[in-house]
Amino acid sequence: MSLSAVHGTLSSLKSCQADIGTGMDIVTDVAMDLAETQDEEVNPGIKEMEAMILECAKLDREINYFVDIVQQVTGEVTSQQPEAMFSLSAKVKEQFTERIGRLSDADLQNHQKVVAFKDSIKNSLNQANQESAENTEELDEDIAVTQTQVNFTCPLTQVEMVNPMKNKKCGHHYDEGAILSMIKARHSQKKKCRCPVVGCGNADVKQSDLIPDQILRRKIQSQKRNNNRT
Repeated sequence: MSLSAVHGTLSSLKSCQADIGTGMDIVTDVAMDLAETQDEEVNPGIKEMEAMILECAKLDREINYFVDIVQQVTGEVTSQQPEAMFSLSAKVKEQFTERIGRLSDADLQNHQKVVAFKDSIKNSLNQANQESAENTEELDEDIAVTQTQVNFTCPLTQVEMVNPMKNKKCGHHYDEGAILSMIKARHSQKKKCRCPVVGCGNADVKQSDLIPDQILRRKIQSQKRNNNRT
């Protein structure tokens, strides 16, 4: 066994983890499409997709635990005698089993993408009900589109967002890459990350406060398709 081989395996796991995240986004999109049909028969399908999202969230958590434990254990081994490598597998298995045993349903329910799934389905159902109950005039639609376009802009990059993230505390949106980079930069300076929206009083933006906004992402993609047609 070599540490380079271990690190290569961890890199492969992280790539799989990224694919899991993409899959969860796709499942959320399909569930939103079903919710927007307002067909009562699709509700069991949405429930099945929620169960699928929870399974993916569990796998994502398990990969995080495994990677953290392996990195910790291998870090200890490098400073010891080479013979310690033989006990590496047993240590990882013991600590991993202990961490998994503490994983609760509440932890999964608080997973970023699980929260995003539930919010997206709720918003899709509300939007579908509202659209069926109202007949919006063309002028109002133009105003609504203009307002939505303003919300498409990331306050950090000043360009249209690709992966919008919503802050649960203050309700503001940012592009995922931009806000995560800002949080990382502030933390490296031992500082808190203030919400970049002018006038916002949220002085401590944390990654745990951010959830993907699938509704807004779909609106951005829809506008792009419409612009390409014109």
